[in-house]
Amino acid sequence: MQHLLGISEKHRGFTLIELMIVVAIMAILATAAMPLRELMVKREKEQELRVALRQIRSAIDAYKQAVDEGRVTKKADESGYPPRLEELFMGVPDVKSPDKKIIYFLRRLPRDPMFIELDVVGITATPAVDTWGRRSYESPWDSPKEGDDVFDVHSRSEGIGLNGIPYRDW
Repeated sequence: MQHLLGISEKHRGFTLIELMIVVAIMAILATAAMPLRELMVKREKEQELRVALRQIRSAIDAYKQAVDEGRVTKKADESGYPPRLEELFMGVPDVKSPDKKIIYFLRRLPRDPMFIELDVVGITATPAVDTWGRRSYESPWDSPKEGDDVFDVHSRSEGIGLNGIPYRDW
């Protein structure tokens, strides 16, 4: 049968040169694909950051609205923004509700996806609350500082986004 197809016994398989060329081509293709994969991973993390910031900021605004509506107690010297991020997912009593139901503004607080934690075991030890930078109501927009309340949150990452804006300024 092999004689009919024109294949002799000594021409079976690939030569070493052919195999080396195939391996070299595959290595070049893999090298070209690595930056694209890194870009995709960075883009996904940035999308997670956008979503997390939107969720937390919406919850902060909903808390402020509940204070303005008189559903959450506020002292005279307070801004009306939550004193801690924990208030958003642990809940606060609704003072207008006869049975003091709890108002929840978040189901859970998302972690900052840009927060990098080096751990050996693979278990994250830092709570999600501690992964975010906070800005108080009294703090200027260009140099956010923590204070008596949480007016806004930002990433603590020193990285720069694909859009050229540092993550802490998003």
